[in-house]
Amino acid sequence: MSGAGDVAVGRLRHNLSGVMIRPVELAAIKAATVDLAFRRWERPRVVVGTRMRTAVGLIEVTSVEPVDELAITEDDARRAGAASLDALRRGLAAKADRPVFRVGLRWAGEDPRIALRQRPPTEAELAAIRARLDHLDAASSIGPWTQQTLAIIDRSPEVRAPDLAAELGRDTLSFKRDVRKLKELGLTESLDIGYRLSPRGEAVVDDGGPARARPAPPTGTRLPRIGAPATRALTAAGLTTLEAVAAVPERELAALHGVGPIALTKLREAVAEHCLDRQA
Repeated sequence: MSGAGDVAVGRLRHNLSGVMIRPVELAAIKAATVDLAFRRWERPRVVVGTRMRTAVGLIEVTSVEPVDELAITEDDARRAGAASLDALRRGLAAKADRPVFRVGLRWAGEDPRIALRQRPPTEAELAAIRARLDHLDAASSIGPWTQQTLAIIDRSPEVRAPDLAAELGRDTLSFKRDVRKLKELGLTESLDIGYRLSPRGEAVVDDGGPARARPAPPTGTRLPRIGAPATRALTAAGLTTLEAVAAVPERELAALHGVGPIALTKLREAVAEHCLDRQA
């Protein structure tokens, strides 16, 4: 894809131009049970081909057109994930002076950074990454930061961003913003609690010197993103993989402090997606 779509792919958004797409709607778009959204805008804020990175992967805009609110049908409401046409219209009640746009949506595949993170860089790619890191350092008002940020994530995976930022003498917001720049290069990945280097990031850190000894990652399927409280609760219970979670009855998971209905739904969906046997 080219043009405006390519530009939009580079902007990580979990929303449709400022209006959040709820996790349940994202899951429904991926499952192809939702393929529409309705928004009130002064003018279109996305174009056909725009792709947004979300928690479920890439969501692509397939159509954008103004629509008379009275022409929206019950079927449109169902395809937008609304409980009813009345519920959809109530959701559009705000900013009633603006026109309504009908936006077509589809799931366009996994986040390409996932595959990028797992791919060791070639010599040419290492040189390009080094040049990019040098550019980020040179453009920063605080001076070089990329190497120390990679190093602290390498040394302290799964540690809260505020703690990492404080150790570096930085504020949390700017630290997180800079880590996102490293994530765009496939060097880090965000966790419910903190970060860790990707295999690609480890190769960059180890380039030119001996490979650092690192703990082996846990075997099994990683847990989905379920929020920090639920992740802490499962980790404390020794449930660090999806296989381990599937072996525990859901009522016992629900009894863990921090594991709420949304986390349970995401875990249930992940277990089904990976065809794991669910403990009754």
